[in-house]
Amino acid sequence: RSDIKMQFKLSVWNLKLSDAGIYTCEYGTHEVRTSLHIVSLTISLDGHFLQNEAPELILIQNSSNPLPDLSITLFDSNNNRVTPEIQNKNLQEYILNLKKLETMDSGTWVCQIHSDSPPINQNISFAVKVLGFQNPDLERKYATVDSTVILSWHPNSQKIKWKKGFTGQLNWKQQEGAESHELLDFNVTAEGQLHVTKKSNNLLFEIPESKPESTIEVKLPKVHFNHSGQYQCQLEYQGRHAQSKIELVVMKVSANPAGPLSRGDSVTLTCRVSGPLAPNAYLSWERVNGTKMDIKNSKQREVKLEVNVSTAGLWSCHLIEDSDKKISFHYHVEEASVWINNVIIGASIGGSLLAFALGCLCIISGVNWQRRRQRAKRMAQARQHLLENKTCQCQQ
Repeated sequence: RSDIKMQFKLSVWNLKLSDAGIYTCEYGTHEVRTSLHIVSLTISLDGHFLQNEAPELILIQNSSNPLPDLSITLFDSNNNRVTPEIQNKNLQEYILNLKKLETMDSGTWVCQIHSDSPPINQNISFAVKVLGFQNPDLERKYATVDSTVILSWHPNSQKIKWKKGFTGQLNWKQQEGAESHELLDFNVTAEGQLHVTKKSNNLLFEIPESKPESTIEVKLPKVHFNHSGQYQCQLEYQGRHAQSKIELVVMKVSANPAGPLSRGDSVTLTCRVSGPLAPNAYLSWERVNGTKMDIKNSKQREVKLEVNVSTAGLWSCHLIEDSDKKISFHYHVEEASVWINNVIIGASIGGSLLAFALGCLCIISGVNWQRRRQRAKRMAQARQHLLENKTCQCQQ
């Protein structure tokens, strides 16, 4: 691993820690000594990490002279200074534990090594690749019943030019602790080609054909209320996992009683979301082009809100988070037609008259029945009286 060139130059490549020491050049009676100090820096997992994994750096030095106490400074891919936790077992080996990585930490890092005696100022660069998602750790998506929604995850494999194959899957469950359903799985080749396979028919969903490269998508063409829940996309590489979750919240509105609103009546509108909601989210009912009196708000995080409506028109239920309307559901309360109201009024009056007539008929029938009963009683008494008189005459 060495080569002697003209002018007494010695080149050594593929240096090892054992190459450290004193190198002597002799020319006649002249002798020149050079001390070679070797520093080795290694990074765990060969620099290939999943998001939320914490790297470990090991720096080892070797020299024939007493080993110096090194000052170590780290800079991440964005040239921000990083303060690691240093475990200084001895002057020969330094173990540096870093914080958990995010996808934005991918890139070239620099380790600066400094010593006053012997004078050392050395920069060692090393590559860090963090495989994960460009999505937030937890994302909420809102939809109304019967609408269309697309859920998307964006692995950063192409962005960081990840050349090693990994696999993944997309699971759905309605709530924590519920049974999980695998919707699809996928794998990525070393060339970056994405292959997706649909796994479940429990949910009516589609895999969009046209989508950005290296994107995992599912499409719900007609959302049901029970399609809400947690959709978790998971990456797997060498037995390790990284995941990103989207919480789908679905809103629906119902009316009781359903149908047109008659004059003088009221209807109860119910707005319900599948939840859970963010701590600063609430529901609100309002009548479009109405007044402040037509607005009703729920308490924070309540997933159900009812309002009694006696005025026809367009009513809207909003899900509001941080003063931002995340989603709205409109419901039109129809007013019954004039002829329907007249029919209802006529039917009410006719029913009242009919009831009055039936009542009068019952009273008249009762009176006649009472009279017939009294007449029959009097006739029976008269017959009894006659019988008593005849009996008396016979005895005389």
